[in-house]
Amino acid sequence: MSDQRVIMTGNEAIALGAYEGGVTVGTAYPGTPSTEILENLGQYPGVDCNWSPNEKTALEAAIGASMEGARVIAAMKHVGVNVAADPLLTLSYTGVGGGLVLVTADDPGMHSSQNEQDNRHYARLAKLPLLEPSDSEEARDHVLAALELSERFDTPVMLRTTTRISHSRSTLVPGERRELPIAGFEKNPAKYVMLPGFARQRHPLVEDRLLALQKEAENSSLNRIEPGSKDLGIVTSGVAYQYAREALPDATFLKLGFSYPLPKALIREFASKVKEIVVIEELDPFLEEQLQAMHLGVPIRGKELFPLLGELGTEIIREKILNQKTEPIKVREEIPARPPVMCPGCSHRGVFYMLKKLKLNVTGDIGCYTLGALPPLQAIDSCICMGASIGVALGMARANPDSARNTAAVIGDSTFLHSGITPLLDAVYNNAPITVLILDNSTTAMTGHQCHPGTGSTLQGEPSSAVDLENLCRSLGVKKVTATDAFDLDELRDAIKSGVESDSEGPSVIIVRRPCVFLLSSFGKPPAVDQELCTGCGTCMKLGCPALNLKDEKAAINSTICTACGLCEQLCRFDAIKPAARKAGETNE
Repeated sequence: MSDQRVIMTGNEAIALGAYEGGVTVGTAYPGTPSTEILENLGQYPGVDCNWSPNEKTALEAAIGASMEGARVIAAMKHVGVNVAADPLLTLSYTGVGGGLVLVTADDPGMHSSQNEQDNRHYARLAKLPLLEPSDSEEARDHVLAALELSERFDTPVMLRTTTRISHSRSTLVPGERRELPIAGFEKNPAKYVMLPGFARQRHPLVEDRLLALQKEAENSSLNRIEPGSKDLGIVTSGVAYQYAREALPDATFLKLGFSYPLPKALIREFASKVKEIVVIEELDPFLEEQLQAMHLGVPIRGKELFPLLGELGTEIIREKILNQKTEPIKVREEIPARPPVMCPGCSHRGVFYMLKKLKLNVTGDIGCYTLGALPPLQAIDSCICMGASIGVALGMARANPDSARNTAAVIGDSTFLHSGITPLLDAVYNNAPITVLILDNSTTAMTGHQCHPGTGSTLQGEPSSAVDLENLCRSLGVKKVTATDAFDLDELRDAIKSGVESDSEGPSVIIVRRPCVFLLSSFGKPPAVDQELCTGCGTCMKLGCPALNLKDEKAAINSTICTACGLCEQLCRFDAIKPAARKAGETNE
């Protein structure tokens, strides 16, 4: 390759690093901000990439590939590591065959997440090495380093990014791919079969490995002291390094790219060069607490200055350390707020309109449909994690059987296959008369329309068997399974009422179908509003559709974004919203 620099996002750079490092297998479940890693890696030749139903199965597939001697990368967002934690902590005991890198993409500020947990703690919990790049070039280089560490120390390696690293762009010079033979699986029960007797033998190796990794961190080029003023020493890692370097160019820096286990001798050397240490890190005081415990003999500050919540930035650092306050950018007061809304033509909109109209308690889940909690629909009452809608509804029914007749659980098709099957089985097993709506829009829409086991296609575009949701639910023991059209409000209402009013034992499942509007290649012609018949009652506005608004106290349709889904036509009691004239054979589908 040439020595010409190219611009890449952090996720693109991680994919490049995996390719250049000889990775032949990539696994993941899509989740912002990690999704693009596998999407980009799958475009390189010689790399087999697949979406897994969830992060646990993704990591388990990665483990199997590693046991065969392949280099492998598994990518997931921070909450996905919670799902994968079970195999991860035992993987620390077994070690690896080929190099195995687990990317955890954290989300400080919760741009697209239900929490902002700090996954550096997983490295300490599992006793694994942790690398943290601070730009795209380091993201590529850290993957290469992680693969080498993994094989040399017989350990999985965690690579932690954050949203800003994943999605921001910087330059790097691409290198050549390293082609490596796959040795094949070697039977070794004492290494890979974690019976208690074998696990007891492996645990001391984990502790010895951690000590060896600490020595490695002392001399790693990923950690470095950057000389500056002796008055102030900054310890930092990840994207916080970029903010701090810009805000405090004269300080002495300890930049940690290999941030666990800590290079304690290097830290003591650093502490001897400065009068005060300020630890700059997003979220938890992960580094600060370890430095405080070392009793370095110089003052250490961190979270007394910086927030535990959200992202940092250059302005925050200047304000907290230099007392320089940045004037906020002035914006015109009349600019309205723009809360997130479902797209025009979203197949979920009618579902939540009807659930609200029926005055049901609705346990929600993770997906585009979580927007059903916001005005004007306001139809979701809980959202915990992937698959929890069914489990929460089950728990409500156990605590108060009468509530089952007034409760519905909603879950998307991808989320159901991710972690909704088990709680549905739980509901069947325990005869819980709950109603479950599987909102099947034929894709993993929220993260950018990735395929899943129900779509009939793999990440790399190969045809595959598509799960039949009706038969799957029946095979679990659900006796009442119905399917309905998301855009037929009468049919939808009848199906929901039939479910919640059913006297049959066990759960009822309603599969609500329409593809995501972004999967459609064309739309019907937008309906028109008869201004003479429109009373301005506002009923159609309860849908919360961006294509609908009131103009001169009458309904108006924005024809540039309307997809002709037909919901507003069904709601109008005065027949004021009329379908556009169509030629023979034309439909709204």
